[in-house]
Amino acid sequence: MSPRIILDTARFQLVIDRLCHQLIENHGDFKETAIIGVQPRGIYLAERIAKRITTISKNKNIPIGKLDITFYRDDFRTNNSPLKANKTDIEFSLEGKQIILVDDVLYTGRTIRSALDALLDFGRPSDVELLVLIDRRLHRHLPIQAKYAGKTIDSIINEKVLVEWQEQGEEDKVWLIDKTNLEK
Repeated sequence: MSPRIILDTARFQLVIDRLCHQLIENHGDFKETAIIGVQPRGIYLAERIAKRITTISKNKNIPIGKLDITFYRDDFRTNNSPLKANKTDIEFSLEGKQIILVDDVLYTGRTIRSALDALLDFGRPSDVELLVLIDRRLHRHLPIQAKYAGKTIDSIINEKVLVEWQEQGEEDKVWLIDKTNLEK
């Protein structure tokens, strides 16, 4: 299978705009809502979402945070090399807040389970909603579902979703590639 583009740059931005409008519709002024990106790639989407909502709604007070889940993963002890943790940056209380947890791709659900465990160490939110750019709805290991999904795809087990971010020096694109032909 040759790589194919799921979202090109223009559609990538349209998806982000749609997600932002859905969030504004459901959360209004974000007075009781915060956005938290899951490290490492969920932060790019979280920051984009917060920036775009600020532009659309003129609300400059949207709390945004970054959540590292390295030591909450169920597979972190199976790695033979030392793990490098990212920095968690949550400078607001989660108590009673509505949290929008953001990641780039939802696949098995294990990353989100780890993120929920890590999140609860920072307080008890009133609600947690999941927002993802891509929802790979097949092959879920845990009963986790996104409330907001940019695009839902069906893929086979040997395929991988690769999200390229402008923040990493790439063009904003999402690819579906064969894992056996990974060259990146």
